Amino acid sequence: MANYWAIAIGINQYQLFQPLSCAQEDAEALEDFLVTEAGFLPKHCLLMTDTSPPIGDRSTYPTKENILLLLEDLAATSWQPEDYLWLFFSGYGVNYKGKDYLMPAEGNPEVQETGIELRSLMQSLQLAELNVLLLLDINRAFGTQADAPVGEETIELAQELQLATILSCQPEQFSHESSELGHGFFTAALLEALRSGNGSNLADLESYLSLIVPKLCHHHWRPVQNPATIIPSRAQVILPKLAMESDLQSEPMIYPEESFAVARAAPPLDDYPKTSAERGRWGEANVNSSQQVKAPKVEKSQGQQVKESATGLVSQPMAETSLGVNPKGRFIPNSSKGYVSRLPSNQPSIPFWKQFILWGGGSLLVAGLIAVVFLRNQETFKIKQISSTSPNAAANDRQVIENLPSDVYDGLRRSTPPVRLKNQSNAQITSSSESKNRNQAVLDLAKMSLRQTQASDLGMAIATARKIPPREPLYEQAQENIKIWSQMILDLAEGRAKQRQYASAIAAAQLITKDEAPYAKAQAAINLWRLEGKQYVSNKTLLDAANALIKSGQASTYNRAIEVAKKVPAGQPGFDNAQKSINKWSEKILDLAKGRATEGELNAAIATAALVPEETGAYEDAQDAIQKWQKK
Repeated sequence: MANYWAIAIGINQYQLFQPLSCAQEDAEALEDFLVTEAGFLPKHCLLMTDTSPPIGDRSTYPTKENILLLLEDLAATSWQPEDYLWLFFSGYGVNYKGKDYLMPAEGNPEVQETGIELRSLMQSLQLAELNVLLLLDINRAFGTQADAPVGEETIELAQELQLATILSCQPEQFSHESSELGHGFFTAALLEALRSGNGSNLADLESYLSLIVPKLCHHHWRPVQNPATIIPSRAQVILPKLAMESDLQSEPMIYPEESFAVARAAPPLDDYPKTSAERGRWGEANVNSSQQVKAPKVEKSQGQQVKESATGLVSQPMAETSLGVNPKGRFIPNSSKGYVSRLPSNQPSIPFWKQFILWGGGSLLVAGLIAVVFLRNQETFKIKQISSTSPNAAANDRQVIENLPSDVYDGLRRSTPPVRLKNQSNAQITSSSESKNRNQAVLDLAKMSLRQTQASDLGMAIATARKIPPREPLYEQAQENIKIWSQMILDLAEGRAKQRQYASAIAAAQLITKDEAPYAKAQAAINLWRLEGKQYVSNKTLLDAANALIKSGQASTYNRAIEVAKKVPAGQPGFDNAQKSINKWSEKILDLAKGRATEGELNAAIATAALVPEETGAYEDAQDAIQKWQKK
């Protein structure tokens, strides 16, 4: 039986960034809901905030080291394939050199050193074979080396790795929080959706958030904020069965009563401008500001309450959308009007003799066209008959053709099928045929506006080609294309695996189905890449933890980092990087020792140089320096 897990991270007090107001409250509220109302086990819901209590001997203060070590420990000892994981983060995010990072409590402008790389994090979750829901209420961190809006890479990764992900806003927008709500706008809407029963699946949750979050922004006089939702192709349940079966009652109000007067004094919610930025990345419905909702009256039976989830956040009437509204508060497409024929209802029938003339004339016209075509091509038919009965004349005919004028010879050469030469080997013919077939397959991809460098595009092409029935003229070519495209997918996957992009490689290879020739090879490669991927992620996590230990100018921290990096086993992915880091840190220790010797602190220099491990390249130089300083 699959288990449900949750990790809620909320950081208010950053050491070097401006403090946030509601991030910690966001994480605490979500963790409390999952435990008390959604049926999550308390021991499976882990909270990491500025003031969260430790878990046994482990600190839950949200530093980079603590977060990565917690994830590594859970992956190694607790999580099982097909378990469910909610990973919630409320805090600062940064994009640096095209990569998205989450900023832990000690994050600073040196993003690569102190940030948690989202690509590595998402790949490790995908390799753990979990059903993941990633919830990111990210604020932009100012004063860092960020050079692009955060979120773009995360969206692309979520699509590529097929991870359910919801970002609090589009990459070009900002996330907002409100002291009146006591939460960020995104988290406030998320909690209300879950409590009102609109969050049992991702589609309902997306619809609710895409409508409520922009209204909250307008209601509180903030720039618009549209959540970005990535829903994987495989259907995924996000709440335990217990929570879905129970009636999660919504609270009448999320923000305090004293803010009610402010809400009543606010302008109507349906008057805000409709810009392209307000429409979500995935095509959220535009709000029609000119109409009011005409909700049908629903009688409340005894013991049953009508769910009015939107009123908990916004006291103004919601505008009607293009999706329509039903009594349960869910938005469904309006039914389109039936097709109405434009033909006259009293159209007169055509007499029989007129029909006979029309059919007879048409048949004679077709017969005449066939006769004209035959007569015009009669000479061609004779040439084919002569050539088939006189094979010995081929050489003479070829000589005659080559003596024709250049323009006539070029036309004949283009219209004549290729002839196999006597001295041409079978291998050359096969290679030429395969090259021709591959070029044709690539050309067919281009005709469909698909790219040969994208595994997903190749998968779409294969699915389209499979729809061609066996008796169709293009069936043989379609089958040949499928064979070529499936091999191209495997080639792309192998290339990604060589670059240590194991999650992307596995996602690509999984597009190859049982009906395709490379299936067995792809499955064997997937099993190998999963093993190597887990090793790589585990070893990379160790190196990240080692890097987090280093403090500039303190030789002992480099020595501790080296001891952690030594845990990377030889022969596994990431071992070479670990060795490079160990050698670099050893040289750094020796440089610190030399600097102290230059300042006349010989005893401190000797003690520092002694921290250089034996297995490193700087060890011999360190020993020579120690002997030199001891003689002084």
